[in-house]
Formats: sequence, C-alpha cells, structure tokens
Amino acid sequence: MQYPLIEKIGNPELLVGREKEFRIIDKWLSLIPNRMSKSKVIVARRKSGKTVFVQRIFNKLWSDPNLGVIPFYFDIAENQAWYPDFAIDYYCSFASQYIAFIQRDEQLVNKPLSLKKIREYGLANSNELLVDDVDLLLENQEMGLHDSMWKTACHAPHRFAAVLKTRFLVILDEFQNITQYIYRDEKCEGKPIESLAGSFHSLSESKIAPMLVTGSYVGWLLQVIAKYLEAGRLKHFYMSPYLTQDAGLQAVYKYAEFGQEAITNETALMINQLCMADPFFISCVIENQYEDKDLTTADGVINTVNYEISDRRSEMSETWNEYLQLTLDKVNEKYAKSMLLHLSKHADRYWTPKDLKEELGIDLSIDQIKKRLVQLSEGDLIDRGVSDIQFKGLSDGTLNLILRNRFEKEIDGFAPDLKDVFQKQIKTLTSENSKLRGLLNNLSGKLAEYQLATAFRSRKRFALSAFFANVIDTTGLNIINVKERVIFQREDGKGMELDVVAESNCGRVVLVEVKKTKTKIGLAILEDFQEKFEVYGQLFADKNILPAFLSLGGFTEEAREFCQAQGIGMASKIEQF
Repeated sequence: MQYPLIEKIGNPELLVGREKEFRIIDKWLSLIPNRMSKSKVIVARRKSGKTVFVQRIFNKLWSDPNLGVIPFYFDIAENQAWYPDFAIDYYCSFASQYIAFIQRDEQLVNKPLSLKKIREYGLANSNELLVDDVDLLLENQEMGLHDSMWKTACHAPHRFAAVLKTRFLVILDEFQNITQYIYRDEKCEGKPIESLAGSFHSLSESKIAPMLVTGSYVGWLLQVIAKYLEAGRLKHFYMSPYLTQDAGLQAVYKYAEFGQEAITNETALMINQLCMADPFFISCVIENQYEDKDLTTADGVINTVNYEISDRRSEMSETWNEYLQLTLDKVNEKYAKSMLLHLSKHADRYWTPKDLKEELGIDLSIDQIKKRLVQLSEGDLIDRGVSDIQFKGLSDGTLNLILRNRFEKEIDGFAPDLKDVFQKQIKTLTSENSKLRGLLNNLSGKLAEYQLATAFRSRKRFALSAFFANVIDTTGLNIINVKERVIFQREDGKGMELDVVAESNCGRVVLVEVKKTKTKIGLAILEDFQEKFEVYGQLFADKNILPAFLSLGGFTEEAREFCQAQGIGMASKIEQF
C-alpha cells in the first residue's frame, strides 16, 4: 500500500484496530461505482481518530486504481481566509489530487499545482475540463465574481465525475469550520460567511461524488449539517474513541516500539487498562515528558498515567482544556461546572433540569438550567435524550477523569485521589497472577509477535531454551536490540520478512517466525523459513544464527522432524512473559 497523503498519526503502522469501522466503510466504498452510496458524516468526539481514519481511506483508494473511485481530501483549517483565495485553494487541491491519481504522482497530493500549472497540464493532455475551469476561475476573479469562483470549485468533483464517467469521493475534514473562517472582506474583517456550508446542499446528494464529512465538535457539526444540508442528506457514522481490548493492547505495543519506550507484557496490560484502550490516551502516556517515567513497573505506570491526567501541561490535559473552555466560556455560569461534573459521575441515567435543580440545589429557574444543559450538549460535553428535557453524562471515562481532576476540589471541596483509583484497578488486574497470565495467553493469538519481542526486551538475559524446545545452543544471551518485521532481500531482489530479530552482544542473532494459524503448520512453511534464515546468514556472515519458530496452532509430525533435523527451536505458546 502507498501513502501519498501524509497521515497525521505519523508512522502508518500506529493505526491499529478499527476493523469493524473499516469493514463498514469498505462496503460503502465498494458501492460507489454503482451509485449506491449516500454521503456520510463521521460522528465522534475530538481525538477519536477521525482524521487518520479518513486519511487512510484516501490512501487505500489512491493505492488501488482498480477500485474505480478517485479520492479527494481537503482539510478546512481553523485559519481565516479570503473567499476567492479559499475557492482557488480548494480547486487547486482537487485538480492536483485528480492529476496525481491519473499520473500516479504522489508529490502532487501534498504539493498542489498552481492554476497556471493545472492549465498547462490540461493543454498538454487534452483535458478541456481543467483548461475551461482555470480560465473561468481567472475570468471571474478579475471581474470580482467570487460566488461564481466558489461554485466552479466546489462543484468540480461532481462535474468531473459526470463528464468523465468516473467516481469521486469528497472527504471534507473539519467541515464545521467552513461556517466560521471564510470572509468576503479581503482583510477578513466583519462576519464570516456562515452560509457557505449551504454550497454543498445539493452536492451532498451526489451519488457519483458522495461526501465523507468529519468534524471535531459534534454538536456544532450536526447543527451546521441540519441547518444547511438538511439532516437526512448525510448518514451518520458513529465512531467510538475507544478500541477493543485486543486492539488497545496492540496500540500499547506499537507506541512503545516506535517511541523506544521500555515496557513489559504485564505493564502493557496495565497501561491499556488505565487508558481504557483509548489510542490517544495511550500515545500520550507512552510519549509524555514525566520526569520519573518508568513503564516497566506497576507503580511507574500509575504515576505516569496520573501525570497525564493531573498535570495541566500534559498533552491530554491541554487537549481537553481547549475542548472544555470553548463551551464553558459560552455558558459562563458556575453551575455549569457542577452540573457537568455531576452528570459525568452519574452517566448511567438521564437527568431533567428539575432533577438537577433539586439534587444540586441550583438557584436558577428550570428554563435557565435547561438553557445551560443545551449549551453543554451542543459543546459535546453531555448527551441529550430523545425527550427535550433529558440530559446525560457522556459514557467517556477519559473525560470523567479530567473533569474530576479539574473541578472536584472547586465544587466538592476536596481533590480526588486518582492514584488510589488507578491502584485499585491494577490491584484487581493483578490480584491473581494466574488471571494476568490468562489474559496474556488469551491475547497472544493476535499479539504474539509483540509479546515475544517485549519479553525478549524486558528479560534481556536468558537462554533461548527458556522460550523454545529443541534449541541446540542453550548458553545465555545478552539481548541488546530487538526488531519486529525485519525486511531484507535475496540476491535476485525477492523481498523477505522476519517477524522478530533479536541481537545478542556476543554476535548471535535470534530469528523467529510467528504463525497464528488454527491448524498445525506443515513442512512447506518450515522450508520457507529455512530459506529466510539461510539468506539472512549469507547477508550477515559474521553473525551466528539461532532460528526458532512459534506456531500457535502447533506442528505436524513431519514439521517437528524437520525442525529437529535443522536445529530450529519450536514453541506453540509463549512460556515466559
């Protein structure tokens, strides 16, 4: 797969999980060529992974032209822009990404062409659409017809799809910003063009260039869509900020690997537990600047997670602070904090303004309380029920921790002991060593490579026979470097990959292949592995190779005999964590 659009997550391998979401979206994408896909809006709170999700969709479509859908991605930034400049920026981004797709030129995705270059390309390649569009944009710009310029730009994907008999996907990130940052005044003074979102009213119904819309502020985004696109035109696609437990643990391993942060398999489970399998929370904990950070012990994990929640300078705190202040500044009432904290603590039920007035002793009228609650719901800090008078705290553990840390002392008169909360969670997790071991074993089918590599790193000094049977060399190793998914080439250029490569300071190298099949592996797979470690040995002739194979499905008798004859270590589970 290619990654022409640079993903905000960083290394593409850091995007883990989301199988359910991708499965649904992949089905939706597959129906676009037959004009059966309706435009969608991704509904999810900030830092839920929306942007990297849609960026990955772009890269998947770009990497496989046979899918028959040309992707267009545009981020509507929180930057003030003059109307005609915005129109040109939008069109140049679209045209450049279209040309990039046709020419298979990755550079044009991140470095859009100017109108002049787009026109030159159109002339050179007999593309009248591009030439006519550029001429029209420049003519309307000279005449000051800025609305016409924007119409040419925003209708381009649908127009190209219709004329060229092809399909486009229009991905608009942070769509709500289009109502607040585009100005008719060249100096960006006065009021922004709030109604600009309405330009997509009819385009949102396009089946040849459907839209995929995102936004970080759900309440605001849905208000914009309801007012200018009509609510039913975009199907809602809900995305949780949390991963499954398996995927969350995989994220812990990934971030620790790429962040070069030492963990153990036991503390990986603890990090995932305390971070609630929230990939953003996990990344903050792995990458934070806590002075005494140590993620190889339970106490170290608790202290590091507590720092991320409690220190105002941490990335997690600063991110949520921005989110909270945007709404609380609008509400501007001391009761807003107490209601927000109360609803968050009791998120298992709905509350009416009357309930809250009685419970919290609020000196406001029922209507005034309702007004504040509506503002909090529009700011994505609480949920609103089917009834107009029902409100509920978000089922969001991360927000709950932040709210408790920020407001509990101010409102209840005492600061929460979050360390104690975390310690109780860890105590429950580790109360029985067999329970922790059972969790590791249950997860090993999907995460065996990470767990084995982490065990090598954290143990460091061990004999390979501690992990694998049939090992000829049983003397101790002193591991100085462990890598996963190591790629190398045979002389003829054929690419090969090893799952785990662990180097000892004595010149020995452990090469491990991991297979996660439900059935026993046979001779053919072992012969392929033998070729890999022989080629690796030829490339690194100064190294003493120790081959080993981890097959979670076991080995056939023929495969066992081959391993014994070739000196390949064997294991069907990870014995040492």
